[in-house]
Amino acid sequence: MRESVRSHVWNRVIVLLATAVIAIGSMLTSTALAAGAPFPYEEITVDELLSGYESGEYTAEEVVQAYLDRIAKYEPKYNAFTVLNPNVLEEAREIDRKRKAGEKLGPLAGVPIVIKESVDVAGFPSTMGWEPLAPEKGGIALIPEKDAPVVARLKEAGALIIGKTNIPAFSASGTSASTSWDGDTYNAFGRQFAPGGSSSGTAMAVSGNFAVLGIAEETGGSIQNPAAAQGVVGIKPTFGLVPNVGVVPLGGSTRDVIGPHARTVKDAARMLDVIAGYTHEDPKTVAAIGNMPEGGYMSRLNTQALQGKRIGLLGPGWRDMELTPETQELYDKAIQDLEAQGAIVVPDPFAGSGFAEYVAGITTGNGIESLIYDFQDYLERLGPDAAVRSVEELLEKTGQKPSVFERYYAEDVPDPSGEPDLSEFIEVRTHLLNIFNAVMDKYELDALFFPQMYKETPTLDSGENIGATTVSEINMAGVPLVTVPGGYYKSGAPFAVVFVGKMWSEAELLGYAYDYEQATKHRKAPVLEE
Repeated sequence: MRESVRSHVWNRVIVLLATAVIAIGSMLTSTALAAGAPFPYEEITVDELLSGYESGEYTAEEVVQAYLDRIAKYEPKYNAFTVLNPNVLEEAREIDRKRKAGEKLGPLAGVPIVIKESVDVAGFPSTMGWEPLAPEKGGIALIPEKDAPVVARLKEAGALIIGKTNIPAFSASGTSASTSWDGDTYNAFGRQFAPGGSSSGTAMAVSGNFAVLGIAEETGGSIQNPAAAQGVVGIKPTFGLVPNVGVVPLGGSTRDVIGPHARTVKDAARMLDVIAGYTHEDPKTVAAIGNMPEGGYMSRLNTQALQGKRIGLLGPGWRDMELTPETQELYDKAIQDLEAQGAIVVPDPFAGSGFAEYVAGITTGNGIESLIYDFQDYLERLGPDAAVRSVEELLEKTGQKPSVFERYYAEDVPDPSGEPDLSEFIEVRTHLLNIFNAVMDKYELDALFFPQMYKETPTLDSGENIGATTVSEINMAGVPLVTVPGGYYKSGAPFAVVFVGKMWSEAELLGYAYDYEQATKHRKAPVLEE
């Protein structure tokens, strides 16, 4: 029985990959790839796309085909995807049929999106970015039998999944996808720059106009780092707002979050409206009940949102670091733009709070203590016919100990059927939140406003890590953050700012981010290399 199931799984994978190859081959002949032909949907927003559908200006099939043509043209240089969806044109035609028939459609009907590789999509291989689980490399094919809740919600909303996007092995890098079985993903603003990690492929696909929206995921910087590095908006939500089951975990019980990548704040907020909220599949999301805004996450978007708001600025009290001269110059300009919108800035509100010193001293209790137990839960959820359904089977069938296990379990892997000891993590989160909330209350702050990095995005070949200012403090604390384009370095690398707030303050943060975005309009489309 097991062999027949395995054969069936392999056949599905082979068909999937073969169909994708055929689809890409046919794309290469498309007239949309003619030399010099402009991409007709460059930087299009969800509003513009839906309006075009309603007016009959274009169809979902036409839009999806144009994106597939663009991917065929540029993907060899940027490697955003691990797999394309061979059924997406058929799914687009079905959206067109429903629209023409006057059937009720979801809020993202016909919107092309991408999904991070670590997030389960039924019928697509879950490789975790690891070669022993990559069918293309002769590895074991893990095929989830059901969607992660966020994917199910997006499908119900009518979104069209173009494909799954590249990640480093086990999402264990905030800088690049270099450890992926599929190789590096490259930055849309210059192949020489690190793409950010671990949602490297999602950021590239959204920034490079391979899709309109994307699903990213973060344990420690993996939404915000690639968003900042590639000039897009990212939302790292409050822990527990968006279900994270059906996602390869690092800290699934403690700090892993799912969030949007988009080119505009409004589009990111619209995607958050679809994926946020309680589901019985993820009991953690019960915390979201009563903590979501009436009218949704787009309801606070206005160009007066910053007027009179008290905003805390980066200083040694948050983290003892020095911004590079060019970063400081860009941050100073961003602060001026903030004040021009009527905000009242408060320099270094964390000074004297002990926050920076406490964070620097954290060596245990960072939330990754639940790794092996969360991994067991993830594998069990894959379904009864999955090729691997336990940590024990994973180790046995691959014959390897994943590097992420090596990092946290240098000796024997603990029994995943037990319970993780999260007492130290609870103490750390409690202490961080106590300081954070006390500072916000003391200075009556509505949000914090920081540069996302203290230095320019490093080059991919430099070996340097991205210099994030908010990793992993906000992940251990569980508070939300919104990343927004804030300008560009002289090299052409994007500069980004972040708005950080108390737990459940996403709607307010998105309002501030929208006000800033509309006042500055820093986002520009990258010019891709052929």
